Amino acid sequence: MSEAIGFDIYGTLVDPLEMNEHLRPIVGEELADHFSELWRQKQIEYTFRRALMQRYEDFGVCTRQALAHTANVLGAEISGENQERLMEEYQNLRPFPDVIPGLEALKSGGHRLVAFSNGVEATARTLLDRAGVLPHLEEVISVDDLKTFKPDPQVYEYLARRLGTQPSQTWLISSNPFDVIGAKATGLKSAWVQRNPNARFDPWEIEPDLVVEDLQQLAERL
Repeated sequence: MSEAIGFDIYGTLVDPLEMNEHLRPIVGEELADHFSELWRQKQIEYTFRRALMQRYEDFGVCTRQALAHTANVLGAEISGENQERLMEEYQNLRPFPDVIPGLEALKSGGHRLVAFSNGVEATARTLLDRAGVLPHLEEVISVDDLKTFKPDPQVYEYLARRLGTQPSQTWLISSNPFDVIGAKATGLKSAWVQRNPNARFDPWEIEPDLVVEDLQQLAERL
């Protein structure tokens, strides 16, 4: 059966932790991995806080502020020029190896595929285009249209409306447990992409409909 499927971008289609490669010449080999992880954690935290406070600034602002905070916490001096360089490299994140073949398999199966992101639409389109992913998607849908962030229930309702489907007929695919839980709590179906085999799903009363290792496995199971 053909499904309408929205894919999270950061952590699901592309890997934000690969920013460690660009951080190494700036903050050093020993600090780069930890810096990349903390930057990502703080970026997500800022979206949560802004959504709860109803003090919206777009995902780029959250990313830039998270970068500044991480540098401050870790005592890393990053010049304005290097900050701009890092923000630009965030537009050049590579797709996970399974993404394009997985999307091709899903598309061949007759499924409708869209990107669904916290990122601003224009920014997300640029990223996906550079990654070679955009041609495999029907549309890019952004929470920026609503001026809030995942996992606000209204963003998942918006995904279903944009797809022209009922929530119960709409899939959200994400590597982020909070995203999967948010979608399920709003009545969507959802699959958790367990990118890291050591990752554990949150012990809530909500479980994903599917747990897969990658998008190729997702295509086999839908």
